[in-house]
Amino acid sequence: MVFRRILGQLLLAAAVAVAHGQDAGAQAAPTKVIGRLGQIVDQTRIFRNRSVKSRTLFSTKLYQYLVVNPTDDPQWLAVTMVDGSLGYVLSDRVAQLPYDVTAAVTAKREASLPSRGGSPVRTGTGADAQLKQSMLNYSYNYIGTKYVWGGEDLKNGIDCSGFVMKLFGKIGVDLPRTADEQSKVGRPVERLEDLQPGDRLSFWDSKRGKVGHTGIFLGFFQDGGAYFIHSSSTHKGVATDDLRQEKWRKMLVYARRDTAGK
Repeated sequence: MVFRRILGQLLLAAAVAVAHGQDAGAQAAPTKVIGRLGQIVDQTRIFRNRSVKSRTLFSTKLYQYLVVNPTDDPQWLAVTMVDGSLGYVLSDRVAQLPYDVTAAVTAKREASLPSRGGSPVRTGTGADAQLKQSMLNYSYNYIGTKYVWGGEDLKNGIDCSGFVMKLFGKIGVDLPRTADEQSKVGRPVERLEDLQPGDRLSFWDSKRGKVGHTGIFLGFFQDGGAYFIHSSSTHKGVATDDLRQEKWRKMLVYARRDTAGK
């Protein structure tokens, strides 16, 4: 697995070029701001959580560039990783430069979800999309929260459907408690290529003969990944995964879209 690595040098070089307003050779591709440009001024490590006692994700080099965002703790900056998840670095080890970093948003058009009927998917409003992106940004704060079956505590322990329910509740969407119940509400998204950030994903549990797992789609990223965030018993907590993995594609049976802010 190539997860929780810092952005590769080629991707970072392209991001820096865009940050400086240079032509990166991808004029047709839409872009979005993914953070600010930072530079390591004192060798340090990128941690899984905001604690020097948490697991090390990456050991930095002096003057290395990072893509960073502020957190609610001024001692820490969030670092954008290659899979769209976050690591954390002490803020006094990073010089924050006055440049926004952008990355291309690409669509992957290879596979489809099984057809389940229903109305055609429509693009949400601008306000709806902004609320969902804020929710996704907020969700990164809980990467590493331990998995607890039946748990509903974002900081101390939560299961997959509790995680989804809690996050959507923060943007005005009331969802049922279980993954199976959640899979039956919301507008259906029929094709993988039509997924948008903030769509809910439902995965089949063959042992129980029903939907047994759920997560939230993060988006299509420049590396071609189709990433989602979930509270995973396999990972023993909140983590991100990629729909390119055969395991998840085989289990994926539904995708649903909600309207935020109701």
